[in-house]
Amino acid sequence: MAAISELLRNCHVIAVVGLSNKRARPSYSVSEYMQKQGYRIIPVNPNESEVLGEKSYARLEDIPEHVDIVDIFRRSELVAPVVESAIRIGAAAVWMQEGVVDNAAARKAKAAGLAVVIDRCILKEHQRYLR
Repeated sequence: MAAISELLRNCHVIAVVGLSNKRARPSYSVSEYMQKQGYRIIPVNPNESEVLGEKSYARLEDIPEHVDIVDIFRRSELVAPVVESAIRIGAAAVWMQEGVVDNAAARKAKAAGLAVVIDRCILKEHQRYLR
């Protein structure tokens, strides 16, 4: 758990894959909370142009700045390509939200040197360690 606390303390730019403008979705409320805590949120969703006042990108590879954490709000079977993109862009970590599990993709990310969090809510972990 020290690794989660360290990630949340040292990583400030979070690309949120699957973030949309639908306020009822967990991706929106979680990202809004993290943004209010001072994190830079970068939406990654080809169907959105802007979310939470931030430009949305179709792919991780389109983001013109360094990303610390790739936070994944996608079904587990869609995780592997996101992890491959996270590796390509040199992200520090991939974070699979609650209910999102892909152990093979996690092993690949770890082998590439990324920190990995599986099946945990970044908001809940932030509240646990940094509030």
